[in-house]
Amino acid sequence: MTLPERGRPSIQIRELGSIGDVPAASWNRLAGTTCPFLRHEFLAALEDTRCVGPGTGWIPSHLAAFDGTELVAAAPAYRKLHSWGEFVFDFSWAQAYARHGLAYYPKLVVAVPFSPVNAARLLTAPGHDATALRRLLVAALEERCRSEGLSSAHALFLPEEEHRAFTTAGWLSREDVQFHWSNRGYAGFEDYLGQMRSEKRKQVRRERRRIAEGGIAFHTRHGHDITPAELRFAFRMHERTFHLHGHEPYLNHAFFERIARALPDAFMVKLAMRGEDPVAAAIFLAGEDTLYGRYWGAKDEMHSLHFEACYYQGIDYCIERGLARFEPGTQGEHKLVRGFEPTLTRSAHYIADQRFREAIARFLEEERVAVDRYARAAAAHTPFHRA
Repeated sequence: MTLPERGRPSIQIRELGSIGDVPAASWNRLAGTTCPFLRHEFLAALEDTRCVGPGTGWIPSHLAAFDGTELVAAAPAYRKLHSWGEFVFDFSWAQAYARHGLAYYPKLVVAVPFSPVNAARLLTAPGHDATALRRLLVAALEERCRSEGLSSAHALFLPEEEHRAFTTAGWLSREDVQFHWSNRGYAGFEDYLGQMRSEKRKQVRRERRRIAEGGIAFHTRHGHDITPAELRFAFRMHERTFHLHGHEPYLNHAFFERIARALPDAFMVKLAMRGEDPVAAAIFLAGEDTLYGRYWGAKDEMHSLHFEACYYQGIDYCIERGLARFEPGTQGEHKLVRGFEPTLTRSAHYIADQRFREAIARFLEEERVAVDRYARAAAAHTPFHRA
């Protein structure tokens, strides 16, 4: 597929079977530094440590647009053989296809594997027509579905501008709710608590006091100063959490080792210590203005430890570093009373079969009403003083 520009060669779309097919500098020029999950280093670590690729159901199929030899646009994309690790759930759609004797898989997904983070998916180079390039990438995704007989394509956790690019092209829109924390220029954690109603403020202080009285202190480690033993402990704790829920973790120890080296300033672990003994760990990645909470685990159950490790320590970090937003992950009304506010997330879906497209469109209209109602109800239960 080509996009002619006056006085310039036509732009060519290619599929990359590996992120390593383009130089890191070329990809990162498009990805920027806002979100670490979009960096070449992150995507390459997933491939090189075999967290994605053959046998995982995530087959790298990235889109790349070239103006001559210059990479001017790209999208992280994967052929999917299942729906795990996406956090936008379409299992019922796959079941409906199966009931009618049709194959839903493979499908195409534009996303970062195992990462429900809200960030760009259609990456464009400075100095080019971003709108035209996004339009070209969207059209290329549709053409790939048609030429390869894929059931569908799905772009997940989109910023508003990119969501509009997909829906303008006729893709179906889907919404969901996450709970995000916003930094309103707080001078410290107590300043933040001062915005809460009295009973909620007391609850947070009680939870934090319980951890301190249990003799637990937290230490911050980044990729450049975490020791191998500390990294192994953080991995084991995250692995334990998956096992407690009856699942195998998506990511292996080699991946965390790689990311700690490749993105040392972005990779961050909060270690909970009782004396010299580590008892829990929470794993985060930090972008230019956003902290992303990803995984956690503890040796033993302790009241309020999860809240402290995954939420309050992250809020402290954001206030100290001047980060504007904290995305702690998916779901969880328990985040509400701790100051995380309901935030709509958006995805876009291309369904090749017109009959299923119409049925899914009706489902999404009904779902959207329920999601909007839920978001409004949740917003009424935040802990902050009423205006």
